[in-house]
Amino acid sequence: MREKAIKSSHLFHIPVMGTGFTVDTPLKVARYGISSVISLLDDVLIEQMRKFHSLKNGLPFKPIRSHDKDSRANRITAYLELLDELVRRQVDSLRSSGFEPGSEITRYFEMLPDSPVKQSYLEMLDTVDQAEKIRMQNTLRTYAVPGDIDVNIMTKADRDRYHLGKKLPKEFSEATAALRGFARSPLRSSIIFSAGFNPRLFEYLLQCDDFFPDDNGVINKKIILKVSDFRSALIQGKYMAKRGLWVSEYRIESGLNCGGHAFALGGIVLGPILEEFKRQRTNLIDNLHMMYSRALNKMDRPSVSDPFDVRVTVQGGIGTAEENKFLMDYYKVDGTGWGTPFLLVPEVTNVDDAHLRKLLDANEDDIYLSDSSPLGVPFWNLRESASEMTRRQRLADGRPGSPCPKGYAAIDTEFTRVPICTASRGYQQLKLKQMDNGNPASLRRDEFQERVLIKSCICHDLAGGATLKNNIDPDAVPAVCAGPNIVNFSKIASLEEMVSHIYGRLSLLTNPERPHMFIRELKLNIEHFQDEFQKSKKGLIERTSKYFQTFKENMESGAEYYRRLADEYSAEQKERFLRELDTLMEEIEALLPSPAMVLSTA
Repeated sequence: MREKAIKSSHLFHIPVMGTGFTVDTPLKVARYGISSVISLLDDVLIEQMRKFHSLKNGLPFKPIRSHDKDSRANRITAYLELLDELVRRQVDSLRSSGFEPGSEITRYFEMLPDSPVKQSYLEMLDTVDQAEKIRMQNTLRTYAVPGDIDVNIMTKADRDRYHLGKKLPKEFSEATAALRGFARSPLRSSIIFSAGFNPRLFEYLLQCDDFFPDDNGVINKKIILKVSDFRSALIQGKYMAKRGLWVSEYRIESGLNCGGHAFALGGIVLGPILEEFKRQRTNLIDNLHMMYSRALNKMDRPSVSDPFDVRVTVQGGIGTAEENKFLMDYYKVDGTGWGTPFLLVPEVTNVDDAHLRKLLDANEDDIYLSDSSPLGVPFWNLRESASEMTRRQRLADGRPGSPCPKGYAAIDTEFTRVPICTASRGYQQLKLKQMDNGNPASLRRDEFQERVLIKSCICHDLAGGATLKNNIDPDAVPAVCAGPNIVNFSKIASLEEMVSHIYGRLSLLTNPERPHMFIRELKLNIEHFQDEFQKSKKGLIERTSKYFQTFKENMESGAEYYRRLADEYSAEQKERFLRELDTLMEEIEALLPSPAMVLSTA
C-alpha cells in the first residue's frame, strides 16, 4: 500500500542552523505550517532549553543529570516530547481563534503561498452570506496543519563516549544516542542525516520500528539525507534500501554557498547537480524501490507494492523569489531551504542583540570561510563574533585553546588515548610542546598558528546565541555561522515579511548588486581554489597537480552549463547573468596556467 503524502502548507523549510539558532524554532513557526530543523548535537543545550520552555509554560521540570543512565538519549526524547506537546497546544489555539485581522488563524492563511487552500481562504473573505462564511471557516480550520518538527544529526560528529576512562558500548556514541532519543519520541517527522556516510549510525536504524512501514503502509519517522550530488544520493539510498529503509527526501545543499560547515566539491557546482537529479529521479526511485521491496520481504515486514513518495529539495544561497521559483519550475524540486536570511528574523531564530547588529552591518570581509572547525571541514564564520574575539584574546594572553566544556568534537587521538578536541587548550598545549621540542614533523611557528590555533570551540559557542538571548548563560560568547548570503540582507524582518519575500510579495534585499545564486557559488569556488592553492604551496595541505586541474575543469564545465541555462531566463536577467559569467570564465581561465606551478605538491 503506497503511503499518502501529506503536503506541507509551505513550499520552503528552515534548515538546521548551528546548535542554538534553531533549537526552538518549531515553537515559533510550526503552528503556521512551516517546517524547521533542530540540531541534536548539544544535549546540554537541549536540556537547558527544556527547562526554559517548561517553566515559561507553567509545566513541571525534572532534570535529567548527565551521569544518569542513557542521559543523552533521554534528554533529547524529553525535549522533543515537550516541543510536540506545546506545538499541539498552539495549533489547537490557532484553530479556535477568530478570522479577525492579526489573529493566529488569519496569520496562518495570510502567509500561505498561492494554492487551492489559499484560494479557499480568499473566497471565504469575499463571501457575504454569514452562514456560508461560517461553514467555510470551519472547513478552513481543518486545513490549518502544523509544519514538521524535524531533527538533524551531523554524522561526522559521532565520538565514542567514555566513563572513567573506559569506552562505552557503541550504542552510546554521540550520534547513536541522539538517534535513539528521536526514535523514542512521539514525533511523526523526519531525521536529517548530514555530513556523509556513517555505517554504525545507519545500522542502528534497523532497531527502530518507526522507520519501517506499519500495517497500514505508513512510515511514522522518515529519513532525509542531505547530499552534495546525485552519486552520494544513489550510494546512500542503495545502502538504506537494501536494509529495508526508505529515504523520503534528498536534500541537496550547495557545496560552498551555505551557512555553517561547507563541503566543497572540487569545483562541481549546483546547477549541473540539480540537472542530474531532474534527469535521473524516476530511475533512482524505481531502482531503490526494487531493492527496498526485496529487503522488506526478507525481513517479514509489510510489503510495499508501489514506491513511497520521494521529495527532492535544495538549499544554499537562495536569495530571491525569482530564484526560488526557477528552482521549483525548471528543476522540479519539491521545496527549498531558506536559512541564513532567517537569522535577521528575531521571532524565529536565536541571535542576541549584539550579534544581530553585527549581522545587519556585515560585509563580505566580515563573513569568511575559515578553518575554525575542529572537524576539519571549512566553516563559515563571523569574523567579529564573541567566540572569535575570545579565541584571539586567549592567544594574545598566551593561553590558546578552549577549556572544552562539552567535547562534542573531541575526536583527535594524536597525543591521547581518550580523544580530545583540536580546539581545546590541552591539545594546543601539547602541539606547542611538540613544536618547541623540535619535532621534525611539527609545523613552523607561523604555519602552526594558521593551521592549529585557528580552531574554535564551536560545539559550545554555537549554543551561545540561544543561551545569551534567553538569559540562560549571560557569560556566553556566541559563534555565528551565517552563510555569505547574509550580506544581501541588512534589516530586521518579521516572519510575515520574510515569508512574503520568499513568495515574491515584497523584497527584503538591500544589496542591489547581489549576483545570481549560481554566479555567487561559482565565484566562491574560484576563491576556494585560490585559497587551497596557496595553502598547498605553503605545505599546509596536500594537493596534487591533477587535483587542481580537475578542480578547474569542473568549474569550466559548470560555467558552460550555465551559459546554456541562461536561455531559460528573461532577456534582462540573461544579459546580466552572461555578463557576470563571462567575467568569472576569464578568472577561471587565468587559474593554473601551468601544471608545473603545483608540481611540488604532486
